[in-house]
Amino acid sequence: MPRIEQFRRALKVLSDHASNLLLERRVRQRLASAAPAAGQKYDAVIYFADDVASTYQVRQWFGPMSRLARTHPVAVLCHRPSTAGALLEDAPLPVYLVTGIAQVEEFVQAHGVRVVFYVNNNQANFTVLRLTSPIHIHLSHGESDKISMASNQLKAYDHCFIAGEASRRRIEAAVRHLRPGSLVEVGRPQLDDSLDGADGRAPEGRTGTTRRATVLYAPTWEGDRPAMAYGSLVSHGPALVEAILASGEYRLIFRPHPRSGTRLPAHGQVRERISAMIKAAVIAEPEAGHYVDDRPDFEKAMSEADICVCDISAMAMDWLPRGKPLLVTRPADPGAAVDRNGIAGVVPLLGSGDSGNIVQVLHDLEAAPVSQDQADLVRRIFGDTSPYASTRRFISAFERALAEAGL
Repeated sequence: MPRIEQFRRALKVLSDHASNLLLERRVRQRLASAAPAAGQKYDAVIYFADDVASTYQVRQWFGPMSRLARTHPVAVLCHRPSTAGALLEDAPLPVYLVTGIAQVEEFVQAHGVRVVFYVNNNQANFTVLRLTSPIHIHLSHGESDKISMASNQLKAYDHCFIAGEASRRRIEAAVRHLRPGSLVEVGRPQLDDSLDGADGRAPEGRTGTTRRATVLYAPTWEGDRPAMAYGSLVSHGPALVEAILASGEYRLIFRPHPRSGTRLPAHGQVRERISAMIKAAVIAEPEAGHYVDDRPDFEKAMSEADICVCDISAMAMDWLPRGKPLLVTRPADPGAAVDRNGIAGVVPLLGSGDSGNIVQVLHDLEAAPVSQDQADLVRRIFGDTSPYASTRRFISAFERALAEAGL
């Protein structure tokens, strides 16, 4: 390698290091000004080691954790300064920055932490798992039929709080030598978030006509391998969106996954293309009320929608209890792992070749009642979905874990 290139690379490393130090200093100053008084005890913390693009994973637990915090104080521990800074903008819980295991251990001891929650399987989690004093509980960041939901990594935690019977069957069928009793069914506490005061209204400037049925198109990201290639942005998105906008019959909310395009640039490019299509449609017909949803909370878009079109993902599962029409895209990648005993075997599937005919598909979907099989699927996935039932199960499971550990 030429010396000039070596020099440039070394200079970039030094520049990035200096930028990171400056960012960390600024974030720590902001966190210090927002932190509770010294000596605050926390019964539980969420440890989150991922980047800003993945903050949706921890944000979706803000509602349930806020309800838990009414009796058991909860905080968020971030590994990265940029993530801590981003979450500080809207977190209803105290946020702290812990950039290494020594800082995590010090925090756990100083604040009396009894439980550490994890919302994913980031490799950094397994450094924190070496701590023996707290209970380690895996939560995940949504229930779905994605192949990643049954991972051997789940054996590392003391408990895994799962949604319900469907999740238990999926995991037990795939993961060998799982410790008996480690899987705890808690439903989906996020279903109760709207009961805590969310009004579901569109933000200012995004309200439109109420005469049209609202379609939510919420594709997932491209995944990290062929078996996880559930994203429909490239295969379905352009034709689907073009047809809906051209029909003049529906209001469209486009909510792309925050990680779209992080691995495959084509998905990011199509996301921008669709956003531009919607922007042009709004200019041409402002009263239609189409918009791209970039709010941290997906609940608001879901509460506005009458029909959901999404991929095999947690968005599909969260839509099911609403009892409204749901259309799931059929993965175009032949390598995508599809569970025919799950949502793909109950809900209508949209092939990529039918995307341009989406308006007729939506007509047919609206004309047919939601099937009993779909209602039965809700019970298999979440159990009791009556108001606050999942929240009660979640808090009870938390308190049982403390009692069993003698904490």
